[in-house]
Amino acid sequence: MSRVYNFAAGPAALPLPVLQKMQAELLDFNGTGTSIMEMSHRGAVYTEVFMRTRDALRRLLNVPANYQILFMQGGAIGQNAIIPLNLLGGTRKTIDSVIAGAWSIKTAAEAARYAEHAPIIANSDDGQGRFTHYPEFDTWQRSPQSAYINICTNDTSHGVEWYPSREASDAVNASGSFLVADMSSHILSRPIDVSQYGVIYGGAQKNIGPAGVTFVIVRDDLLDMQHPLCPSAFNWRNVADNDSMFNTPPTLSIYIAGLVFEWLEAQGGLTAMAALNDAKAKLLYDAIDNSTLYRNDVQPADRSCMNVPFFLNDESLNAQFLEQSAAAGLAALKGHKMVGGMRASIYNAMPIEGVQALVGFMKKFESQHSHNHTLKDPL
Repeated sequence: MSRVYNFAAGPAALPLPVLQKMQAELLDFNGTGTSIMEMSHRGAVYTEVFMRTRDALRRLLNVPANYQILFMQGGAIGQNAIIPLNLLGGTRKTIDSVIAGAWSIKTAAEAARYAEHAPIIANSDDGQGRFTHYPEFDTWQRSPQSAYINICTNDTSHGVEWYPSREASDAVNASGSFLVADMSSHILSRPIDVSQYGVIYGGAQKNIGPAGVTFVIVRDDLLDMQHPLCPSAFNWRNVADNDSMFNTPPTLSIYIAGLVFEWLEAQGGLTAMAALNDAKAKLLYDAIDNSTLYRNDVQPADRSCMNVPFFLNDESLNAQFLEQSAAAGLAALKGHKMVGGMRASIYNAMPIEGVQALVGFMKKFESQHSHNHTLKDPL
């Protein structure tokens, strides 16, 4: 059976060399006679795997020495609860949130369960549940005593991506607050300045590895701000002091993430990956923008390089598009249920040949149905 191009948003495609190495090592890891899944997480063999994985992530992101890297469970949604339990132990009890899509809505709702005040300080919802841009920083109505500000820097569903400027993060830090960023769906897609954030977190199942492991990158001075009710297994200080082994970690997922990190370094690291991702995104967005059948509603400056939603102006063709694209070896193109239309997730593991195949199919499909549609209507 030949492999398809998998455009799923998550769990998502893994690099083929990673799958092949995992397959080769699965039954007998490094001559031990056991699978990596069968090993004690505290044994010397697995400890070396864990340390190598963590060190590789630190190199790839150039994580400063005053930040800890934690591997936990529960995904980003789990961290939405774990984060306030770790950060509301001080005098500040307000959590600010910026809304720019489906996932920041979930984060803000969870923050409201724990904070005394949980205001939405900016919201780019157009009034119809659509998000086509990220709120400009100068529109944020920041609380004077916020403990921190929740942001999601790439919304998987709506395809809105944004990175704060150094001026923005400095202004937040100067107020005694800091940024907490959900980067689940575009972490490792390009270099970032970790020092602009107090906390970066996300699920691994989009651009790091399989489902099961959650990464948390947290500044050292934030490790001792727990709410008294924070469970010990979710207490970042406990997790950090025990090298993410306070309880049994998702050992297989961490091992596979390590293989992905190894593959990324072999590709030239995040600078090389950013150039490839930009090329893939340009190819797809150009095809959409130069079409009369397809459209993407996100403002160009805020378009995601990882998750590309698009719509057919003639929605009666949606079922045919999905059926024929799947038959052509282009899998999982159906848009998120809250957004509709189509979505192509073009994470690091998606080769440019996959995007070329998608664009070729889209052009062919449009030519076959050119009589069914009219010019797109701009927002």
